[in-house]
Amino acid sequence: MNISLGLEDASYKYVHGAVNNFKLPFDENKETSLVCGKNDRAAVQLLVYSEQEMLISVNEDACFYERRPIDIVRVHVEVPGLKEGSIKANLIGLVEDDDRQLKSDIILQQPFIHVDGRRVQPIWIEVEIDKDVEPGTYNPQISVFGHRLFEDEVIIRQLSFDIQVVNTTLTDASDYSFNLNLWQHNSNIARKYDLALWSDEHFSIMENYISSLADLGQKALSVIVSEIPWSGQSSSYDRIDPANMFEYNIVNVSLLRNGKWSFDFNALNRYVELGMKHGITQEIEVFGLLNIWVLEDAGLGSVIEDYNDAIRIRYWDESTNTYKFVKYKKDLEKYVQALEQNFIDKGWIDIVRVIADEPSDTEIFTHRLNELKQMAPSFKYKAAINHASFIEQDIEGIMDYIPVLDCIANEFERIQELKNQIKGKMSYYVCCVPEIPNTFIRSHLLESRLIPWLAFHMNIDGFLRWNYTVWPNDPLNKISYHYPFFPAGDTNFVYPGRNGHPLLSLRYKLLQKGIRDYEIFNSYINQGGDREKIQQKMKNVFLWTTLNELHPSARKTKEELFSLQNKDYEDIISEILTEIVKGEAI
Repeated sequence: MNISLGLEDASYKYVHGAVNNFKLPFDENKETSLVCGKNDRAAVQLLVYSEQEMLISVNEDACFYERRPIDIVRVHVEVPGLKEGSIKANLIGLVEDDDRQLKSDIILQQPFIHVDGRRVQPIWIEVEIDKDVEPGTYNPQISVFGHRLFEDEVIIRQLSFDIQVVNTTLTDASDYSFNLNLWQHNSNIARKYDLALWSDEHFSIMENYISSLADLGQKALSVIVSEIPWSGQSSSYDRIDPANMFEYNIVNVSLLRNGKWSFDFNALNRYVELGMKHGITQEIEVFGLLNIWVLEDAGLGSVIEDYNDAIRIRYWDESTNTYKFVKYKKDLEKYVQALEQNFIDKGWIDIVRVIADEPSDTEIFTHRLNELKQMAPSFKYKAAINHASFIEQDIEGIMDYIPVLDCIANEFERIQELKNQIKGKMSYYVCCVPEIPNTFIRSHLLESRLIPWLAFHMNIDGFLRWNYTVWPNDPLNKISYHYPFFPAGDTNFVYPGRNGHPLLSLRYKLLQKGIRDYEIFNSYINQGGDREKIQQKMKNVFLWTTLNELHPSARKTKEELFSLQNKDYEDIISEILTEIVKGEAI
């Protein structure tokens, strides 16, 4: 049995495809040492390689390969000094990128996997460090065993790495200051599990996804209050493999026989309460009332005849026992007013934000906004935008702005001035642009980690992305979709697990790491540390001279813009944690 083993950083991404020569593709003797606080986590990757096919297991269950006798490798992990269950090993699944190469991304829950010869199998090894852990150095032990059929197992190799736990306790995710907003697409969750929308079964599974968002420090709950506000993300234009990406109204609307309207907000309220149960309490983000996306040539246009936005409200007509769509503004007004009153009655109106996604024409947008303000004067608004001039309009009612990163890079000084003038928060977003930094499958994993670092560097409140669960038809087998419009990975941070729980991704884990870093920076400053000192340290990872070099027009490569060495990031965090413990921040 000739099995090669080695350790790599959490940011390692294995690529299997066009250029895989006959050499061992990793360093078997690489040493890894991490510095953490209490209430923290530390992760590495174990790499397993053989010239021959093999079966790899990460738990104690028996397993055999159904086709023929092959080597069976078992990975066992433990951390002396920490309680049982503090360390876990998960197989990492590869997904096909737009270039047809296979790349590491999915953190699998399955106990074993078949691996072809001359193909690396990465394994995610993560240690959770509780609040009550004693400071000191811990040495996680990774034992790898092998056998074939009914042979006794033999030890192949033992590996370890160092974790230095320093005497400071990190913030709980529910108390993070980083304003994270990953939009939720709950109709897509129902589709992937073949569930009725807003059923008990649907809510049960949505809770698993809400929990995973809460673990990141998510701040906003997405509620969609009209039909298909994004018009299916242009899927109707895809002639190769169109996917159902429609999102549907969480409010049940009926026209009673007596001519009165009935608005059932039970599902909406249940979803908000579910999110709040998991600590997501800062914002209720309302989609579907403002700046609806239209595809007129595909028939996805306006429905309300005397209104200038394409809001689509489907309702049940008791008199005819048929479904219809609201056709007149006067009926829309009743719906919007009832929605506003529901938020008031629940005591949530102050955290409600009606969002406009990338409005392009300021004059049209302002007219639509004014119409809504007349219907529901208590609503407050936010906008995801791609040009600073939109903020300069100082449109009454808009509290929060989320410019795309390209906009900030191009107009950084002006954005900073405007940030001090707005009434609410300012975050930034990436989507199918820019190319770097981003969270595509093809992106370097450190790009996910540095997204919160960028927010800190730019003095921006947080980060927004549209893509938590916007899966194409069969995401576990084909995540590449609608390329080149959506680069693979643009539509998701997690995958639909068969057990109703999300399968996390390496990109999720590195984003989580970056948010944790952001909170460490803030903790340092809150204890009297110098913000400029952190900015100086960041020059070891941010390699540009001025921020406008991040704009695509600068034609910079990621190697020219960012350090792609995990150690550079770990060194900065280690230094900051050490200063916090020593009291040097004061």
